[in-house]
Amino acid sequence: MLEVALRHRFSGFALDAAFDSPGVGVTALFGPSGCGKSTILAAVAGLLRPEAGRVVLGGEMLLDTARGVAVAPERRRCGVVFQDARLFPHLTVENNLRYGLRRAPRGAAGPGFGEVVELLGLGALLGRRPLGLSGGERQRVALGRALLARPRLLLMDEPLAALDAARRGEVLPFLARLRDAAGLPILYVTHALDEVDALADRLVLLEAGRVLAAGPLEALAARADLPALARRRDAGALIACTVVEQDGVRGLTRLGFEGGELVVAQRPGLSVGARLRLRLRARDVAVALEAPRSLSMHNILGARLEAIVPAGEAEVMLRLRIGPTAVLARVTRDSVGRLGLAPGMAVFALVKSIAFDHAGAA
Repeated sequence: MLEVALRHRFSGFALDAAFDSPGVGVTALFGPSGCGKSTILAAVAGLLRPEAGRVVLGGEMLLDTARGVAVAPERRRCGVVFQDARLFPHLTVENNLRYGLRRAPRGAAGPGFGEVVELLGLGALLGRRPLGLSGGERQRVALGRALLARPRLLLMDEPLAALDAARRGEVLPFLARLRDAAGLPILYVTHALDEVDALADRLVLLEAGRVLAAGPLEALAARADLPALARRRDAGALIACTVVEQDGVRGLTRLGFEGGELVVAQRPGLSVGARLRLRLRARDVAVALEAPRSLSMHNILGARLEAIVPAGEAEVMLRLRIGPTAVLARVTRDSVGRLGLAPGMAVFALVKSIAFDHAGAA
């Protein structure tokens, strides 16, 4: 368990944030630039001394300003990966990795050199130097070096922010594999929602130095009362699904979730029984009072309207419940009036089969 409570002021900015993170999995610190994400990470790593606060990792006090406790950064056993890889340019990839291994405490448990090389796909790069690597390759080496130091906590400060879309797509699967294989807590800073969807188990939503909400990612994604999420154009529910059927003839994949099924454009490479998460954007969900007929949409799902929340001058966010699963729909205020929508009503959620963002393995 990681426990963080920090207060700090500098250059007109005030941070006052507190949250807990479980002992395994990825906790994403998410919010716009300048909201305090990297400041929190630096304080946890010991690279910044806050005016006041506590940081406790696995029951050990790393920082308690009230008691004068401040464990040195090198003794906190936090592996840190920054936006830029910060590799030693004069060393080969192998020697950069072995530098991390030399920093591991004697007797500390963790993956071996060969395991990390295989996990991150670095075998073909071992003899090369950083200047001859792509940005994505350098970040994978930085991840491997941090992991070989056998940290108790892995801290990632927007590790994909400096990469283009192609390189980000290259590194994300390795990050997901690292999450599943490392078995240690990861604190991940980002302002990219697709990275949160692909990697995070828990979300800490930040704005102007304050924690707006914290909790399981799927629960927070489906909340219509968080403007920092709900007013984004890519806002929507994150749904845990299982592949039920692959229909190659019709080019469709059928997915089961708690409360029903969805039909999506076929996802090649997914076997029946595979688990994944899909982001269903609120802007891609329409509602009807009666089940439509002769419609091209595959997904017509019975739902109950749970809440209507303002989402701008002309729009509202509808929170729908399909069994135990919450779904969001963005509609105009005019639509609410024309249909006479009110909480508690039975409605139908209409979703195109091509409307889903694939967020990765669950």
